[in-house]
Amino acid sequence: MSTLFKKIIDGEILADIVHEDDNCLAFKDIAPQAPIHILIIPKKEIPMLSDAAEEDQKLLGILLFTANKIAKKLSIEDNFRLVINNGAKAGQSVFHLHLHLLSGRPFSWPPG
Repeated sequence: MSTLFKKIIDGEILADIVHEDDNCLAFKDIAPQAPIHILIIPKKEIPMLSDAAEEDQKLLGILLFTANKIAKKLSIEDNFRLVINNGAKAGQSVFHLHLHLLSGRPFSWPPG
């Protein structure tokens, strides 16, 4: 069964896309946890980070680099947080690897 994110990649569900290339897609979260909340997903279906294979190393780097590019585009390059939830107990609700790029408010530590 296709995940929500796979349906967005395939164009079956509309999203407010902020970046797209051959490897990944980034769009605004529909339930934002900060004024700026972008989800960055690989086009390759990887359920969660712990499922990534050695061959996915380059793709994982591309996702981080894409987060940087988006932050620069939004003029938040020195003020953002990246989050990856890995598994249901860590808060993952869509089982397609994704990075949360958050900004626009102060963050505390430790999170959650």
